[in-house]
Amino acid sequence: MSQILIDNSPYTFRAPGRVNLIGEHTDYNDGFVMPAAIDLSVYVRILPRDDRKLAIRSENFDDQIEFDLDQPYPHRRGHWSDYVIGVAVTLERAGHRLRGAHLQIRGEVPVGSGLSSSAAVEVATACALTANSHLTIERRELALLCQRAENEFVGAHVGIMDQFVALFGEAQRALLLDCRSLEYKLLPLPDTVNLVICNTMVKHALASSAYNERRAQCEEGVKYLAERLPNVKALRDVTLEQLQQYGRGLPDLIYRRCRHVISENARVLSAAAALDQQDLHRFGELMKESHRSLRNDYEVSSRELDLMVEMARKNEGVYGARMTGGGFGGCTVNLVDVAAVDEFQRRMANDYYKITTLKPEIYICEAANGAEEI
Repeated sequence: MSQILIDNSPYTFRAPGRVNLIGEHTDYNDGFVMPAAIDLSVYVRILPRDDRKLAIRSENFDDQIEFDLDQPYPHRRGHWSDYVIGVAVTLERAGHRLRGAHLQIRGEVPVGSGLSSSAAVEVATACALTANSHLTIERRELALLCQRAENEFVGAHVGIMDQFVALFGEAQRALLLDCRSLEYKLLPLPDTVNLVICNTMVKHALASSAYNERRAQCEEGVKYLAERLPNVKALRDVTLEQLQQYGRGLPDLIYRRCRHVISENARVLSAAAALDQQDLHRFGELMKESHRSLRNDYEVSSRELDLMVEMARKNEGVYGARMTGGGFGGCTVNLVDVAAVDEFQRRMANDYYKITTLKPEIYICEAANGAEEI
């Protein structure tokens, strides 16, 4: 990330939300993911101060908080400001001395939708604070620092995907990321399709505990397989053939969790090849297989997600549909021909409401650039 010098005038930085096209629950297994940054963003306006205080205001919550970087670091409060303060605390702990500032935050990424509003806040804040303090931090390191802030300060044990794509995403591109090496490749998304995100407006209470359960189940599978296969450190290192051969002694539940992750990694790589060849029909088939695996093997879908995916596939111009994000509610992602988007949106809203009496929010998105000064 190039150094940006700031005088005493306000500057604004933006960071995008993201949607994951394919590669779910693979990131914390050292696997592959394929997100895209989307054209819904969080904006941080920053103005330097002469002291070491941060005065943080949220337009969305009509709320303000202040803390002094020279005082003992605060603890998380379960408050929106944790994502901002966590980034500041993490930067300081990493040896990056910050200058005080006024920060004004405005977000258009729907909170709780699974489109990573938290990472957008973290990355926009990190860009603003580092520039305000005349620091030069490479984007890869900045992504890792933002992830650390969410892991250690906020207390959410997320993978690197969200922060990484918020910094490295590009317009009209999906991003294939190796979550172990952090090597990545940008893949072309044709301008003949939109990413249409349908929000079920439901988030089930068990999502957080079930997420931790899935992580533990994957770790149990790795421990068992590592005793039989050398060099296995994560499910990323296991093929389906090896699982079939060496995993027969696993409990059925653990076997199915492992099968999802291993097969999902293979699907991501196949999806990357399909995008390179502009084969949207093949890509859509892989999305279908991904949803089936998430529903049956990983068991993180929900009635509402399954309904939305089933409804989407009945529409003309839909190449693929699946749940996206951690699951148990949230959103589906749909790859839809531009000419069919308006009718798709109308039918999805009407049909979903008729069955559930819930009015879904539908976001018609394009892949967007990563974090930048505006």
